Amino acid sequence: MINVLITVRSKSTRLPKKCFLPFGNMSVIEHIILRSKNYNLRPIVCTTTNKEDKDIIKISKKHGVDWFIGSEINKLKRWRDCCDEFKIDSFHSVDADDPFFCGEEISRSHALLIDGFDMVSPSPSSMNGGATVGYSLTSEIITKACRNIEDNTDTEMMWGYMNKVENIKIAKLDDPINSIIDQRMTLDYQEDYDKLKKILELVGHFATRHDIAKCLAANPYLKDINSSRNIEWKENQISKTIK
Repeated sequence: MINVLITVRSKSTRLPKKCFLPFGNMSVIEHIILRSKNYNLRPIVCTTTNKEDKDIIKISKKHGVDWFIGSEINKLKRWRDCCDEFKIDSFHSVDADDPFFCGEEISRSHALLIDGFDMVSPSPSSMNGGATVGYSLTSEIITKACRNIEDNTDTEMMWGYMNKVENIKIAKLDDPINSIIDQRMTLDYQEDYDKLKKILELVGHFATRHDIAKCLAANPYLKDINSSRNIEWKENQISKTIK
């Protein structure tokens, strides 16, 4: 079973407490936990020491999943310490602002990892905001990356730090040809929330990537709901990336 570290915290300047927002008949974080279970993945909710995140732990306990409390700003350190706690050799990262992540893509990503790579990067559409798959990583490479980083470093945009690890072996996941998602599906702004709720109404909690791609193609108006935020989102990504 693939370990999935669900990276989540309640602190958010653009959309406060977005992980607790209603999403169908549950919250966003509950949707992500149950979606992980539906794909037969092993979710571990990876949250922070901030007292505002205590409710995330309550939700994790409610759904009977493992949880870990770690650094609030150093995501890489949080992952490393979580791997140490649960004796994990490898994992896949799922951010709580990517509610329609794809289990099939996670499986393809992890298959590349066990072929001898240290890290598998998301597919091109995911990197551009499609948000259907995150990173697959070994705990060993995370430990190596953390050796060069101060504990209080903000590593939210972690790829810049990973690329600095000497002799790291990185693979890149290809997009499935029959289900390209060419629009942003991340939960960062109110407009994103409006769009994702509408998609949920149309396809349900456990729709596949292919189902979602078909839904987007059949309902082109969905792309416009949050398109006004795309430039701002991209600029924010760039501003947080180390050179």
